[in-house]
Amino acid sequence: MDRISGMGVALITPFRKDKSVDFDALAKVVEHVTGNGCDFLVALGTTAETPTLNTREKEDIVRFIAGKNRGKLPLVVGAGGNSTGEVVKDVVGIYGEADAALIVTPYYNKPSQKGLLEHFTAVADASPRPVILYNVPGRTGVNMTADTCLKLAEHRNIIAVKEASGNMNQMGYILRSRPDGFSVLSGDDGLTLMQIAMGADGVISVAGNAFPEEFGKLVHLAMKGNFTEARLIYMQLLEVIDLLFVEGNPVGVKAALAIKGLIENELRLPLVRGSEALYEKLKKQI
Repeated sequence: MDRISGMGVALITPFRKDKSVDFDALAKVVEHVTGNGCDFLVALGTTAETPTLNTREKEDIVRFIAGKNRGKLPLVVGAGGNSTGEVVKDVVGIYGEADAALIVTPYYNKPSQKGLLEHFTAVADASPRPVILYNVPGRTGVNMTADTCLKLAEHRNIIAVKEASGNMNQMGYILRSRPDGFSVLSGDDGLTLMQIAMGADGVISVAGNAFPEEFGKLVHLAMKGNFTEARLIYMQLLEVIDLLFVEGNPVGVKAALAIKGLIENELRLPLVRGSEALYEKLKKQI
């Protein structure tokens, strides 16, 4: 695939009241984002509550999103785990509809930087599609350093990184020394404007589920260097972006989508609905 950039949306997984996957609502969300400023879709990321989905559900969700998308936008599919062998099986066998695979750093077993280097190299060697690295130490317990990311960026099958450490200096080191053709994507909605100003190529966004037009406009203006207008939109979205994350993700964005009438406000345990206070604050913003 071509170099990936712009606003990607990390799609939620809607559930019915009985906690089964709500494919009708998923169709609404996909249509909502693809018609309003989204540049690429991301399925089975953190925002999709992927750890609560079984293998059959994952396959059905990817196939459904691909069918609704009909090749209009690039489709990135998340994978990852704390067993390199299992991740290799996933990228080889399950996600045939994907244009690229988003591979998160292994969680819980906390590998060293050498372990991360060997893990991602093994996955990228085996993957039939390009790999996007995903660094999110707040969820995995391990940070992939800029040095490790840059070594991996030299791999022929690794095309980008979603950098969600929140460390602006780390982002800066990656941007300063990345090889030609390697995309750097923000993984933090609240930092996207600043990181694009530093040279980032876009974002994989949670807020884009609920506010694709507004957040997409912010991203596209910033990427064109129009920071005056982008900053105005950022200030307008600042409070609602905070609200989307204050009780965890995707708790906030599911509440926002429910207020908009696109989904039922249902999550799978161990996640639970946001508080009434959060719901009321979001209603004022929407």
